[in-house]
Amino acid sequence: MTEPSQPVSYKTAGVDIEAGDRAVELMKEWVGKAQRPESLGGLGGFAGLFDASALARYRRPLLASATDGVGTKVAVAQRMDVHDTIGRDLVAMVVDDLVVCGAEPLFMTDYICVGKVVPERVAALVKGIAEGCTLAGCALVGGETAEHPGLLGPDEYDVAGAGTGVVEADRLLGAERVRAGDAVIAMASSGLHSNGYSLVRHVLLERAGWALDRAVPEFGRTLGEELLEPTRIYSLDCLALARAVDVHAFSHITGGGLAANLARVIPDTLHATIDRTTWTPGAVFDTVGAVGGVAREELERTLNMGVGMMAIVPADAVDAALTALADREVPAWVAGSVTHRPASAPVVTLTGSYAS
Repeated sequence: MTEPSQPVSYKTAGVDIEAGDRAVELMKEWVGKAQRPESLGGLGGFAGLFDASALARYRRPLLASATDGVGTKVAVAQRMDVHDTIGRDLVAMVVDDLVVCGAEPLFMTDYICVGKVVPERVAALVKGIAEGCTLAGCALVGGETAEHPGLLGPDEYDVAGAGTGVVEADRLLGAERVRAGDAVIAMASSGLHSNGYSLVRHVLLERAGWALDRAVPEFGRTLGEELLEPTRIYSLDCLALARAVDVHAFSHITGGGLAANLARVIPDTLHATIDRTTWTPGAVFDTVGAVGGVAREELERTLNMGVGMMAIVPADAVDAALTALADREVPAWVAGSVTHRPASAPVVTLTGSYAS
């Protein structure tokens, strides 16, 4: 047996405990800013604590939970060496799923898996998560950073998160509330959000060979800056809207596109018609389609096409709903309506051509 040239340790195997401790120290400031009054304990415990006595004000509280990641958008962040926005994407993907049922996001935990702990990089990731939690009105109560040498390269990582929210049972939103005659209100996305990046990267980076620092006049910035635009966080906007009007349902437009996600909150007996002429998708959507020769139907199955969230409200609540969203500076418009479903018709139909 050959004698080792140096003593074997966890560090020589690729895991640097000291670097992990340094990362924790760097992230403390940001985690401290992403708290709620119900948050208990501090960073470094084995579990995050949240004072559930706050739920006593509910008559019948229902807990909602969601978990998600940000997909291959992390590959863009890694290539650009920009890591303080991905966390906001992560929070958005979780809390905007929670709010669809009317739940107020209470707290989140995160999981960051890295090939090598670079304390400043990990701290930047957590900074983005903390900023996202602050924008969403929830607390970041804990998380885990795992170092996996040999499975991930030194500059590779992935992130995931889980969140918990609460909704009063008789305020639960969903398909059972939707009625014929309801209006469908669209809320603008901030861009691609965190879906469809395998298609976007394949078209623009691999096939077209565009560099991330390429200036794109249609975007008014570089390609990389456009691709890293953080996902819009709608949770507080949706909660405010639900307080202002009788919202029947929300739909978070993520993987699968507008029609598939809206169909999840439309009863089988009803039919939603969405009019494409009511909005103009951002330039990035046209660019992916034109450069890659991607058909509109495929774009719509993959990307959000400029709509990140939809709300279904009674027709007589439209004006109040649009006013409430405008007050919160959320671009929104009436995109369609709900009717009885004709025989053999799909649950959701998109009509017309996008406004130019």
